[in-house]
Amino acid sequence: MATRVRAAPTPRAAPPRRRVARRAYGTSTRDGTFVEGPGNAFGRLIDAARGARDVVQAGAPALRDVARAVDVDEIDSTEIQELIAEMLRVCRARGVGLAAPQLGARRRVVVLEDTTEGMSDETSEALAMKRREAFRAKVIVNPTLTPIGDASAAFFEGCLSVAGYRAVVRRHLRVRCRGYGGDGKPVDFEAVGWEARILQHEVDHLDGVLYTDRMESRTLRRVDLLDEPLPGDHPEFGEAVVLGESTAPVRRGPGASAAEDVEARVKARKNRKK
Repeated sequence: MATRVRAAPTPRAAPPRRRVARRAYGTSTRDGTFVEGPGNAFGRLIDAARGARDVVQAGAPALRDVARAVDVDEIDSTEIQELIAEMLRVCRARGVGLAAPQLGARRRVVVLEDTTEGMSDETSEALAMKRREAFRAKVIVNPTLTPIGDASAAFFEGCLSVAGYRAVVRRHLRVRCRGYGGDGKPVDFEAVGWEARILQHEVDHLDGVLYTDRMESRTLRRVDLLDEPLPGDHPEFGEAVVLGESTAPVRRGPGASAAEDVEARVKARKNRKK
């Protein structure tokens, strides 16, 4: 605008060393809002000095893999907490959402945040049309999305992993999001408009799907040409795309947001490894 399982130790092998944070680096609410604690200030300074990982770009196989679920008791581990902290920092500096695979981590974690400052280049009419409103940072681990209603919306969409381009993508107007917050607490909320779009975009990343897989035909363009008219009707590709809300169907696929039981999937993977 996209988790993790460990096998139980056997008598022949010592359990793997696991770096564990004494507590999560912040607290979450039911809607996924994540507030970083003041105790993580030193960690943020270390991250800033170390520098962020580069955002993986389209063409890299890592963006096409299905990310692994995170065990609930793994969420407060140092590995996951540091990943969340880095994702938030990159998201705040460069976009409105980020999935773990975009930093090369094949885990089912997404972060999103939209600020008044970040939407300052949009007109009030455009913001209203997109149903775009500011919201605080959210962290969702093992997110699942369920569409609510038949309404959809088509707007230009970009991605940090497809730098320099935009395309029109049709998304569900409203979705229900369930999963876990950055501190392991259950998350369950509804999102509408632009927030729902960001969620769908990021969860797609967790399933190896890019927005270019869902874009409307012939709408891909450079960011410096966004103000150019959309292409008209085409004898092979059909009618011209119209921006805005409608009841037109959303392109289906692996990330099309059918609800799935993440906990059952994690349990099944554990059983296979026994």
